[in-house]
Amino acid sequence: MKYLKKRRMVIGKEADLHQEDPMSGVASLFDVGLVFIVGLIGSLISAYSLLDFLQPKTEITMVRKNENGQVEIVTKKGKQVKIEKVTHKQLQGEGARLGIAYRLKDGKVIYVPEGSE
Repeated sequence: MKYLKKRRMVIGKEADLHQEDPMSGVASLFDVGLVFIVGLIGSLISAYSLLDFLQPKTEITMVRKNENGQVEIVTKKGKQVKIEKVTHKQLQGEGARLGIAYRLKDGKVIYVPEGSE
């Protein structure tokens, strides 16, 4: 029966496989976890185009909703980032009519400038 045991040669002597450190496999699991996390971060950066925020000459506009349900418009021009909050207040003032906007059945909005007939 001694021939059925799994043995490994360890620098000149035989060692039983069951006598090794049971925690030796945890180190490789940690490495696999780190590779997974780095890959996940890389895919999120590319999916949301976050590298565009770091480039100084790009112009980006995003619409987001905060935890209170309020809509915010985030605009980045060059190195300046501007956050505007959208409200439902009606504004008053003087101005000139620029044209007419129509909403189609499929939800699209078409703007027709004044005098473009």
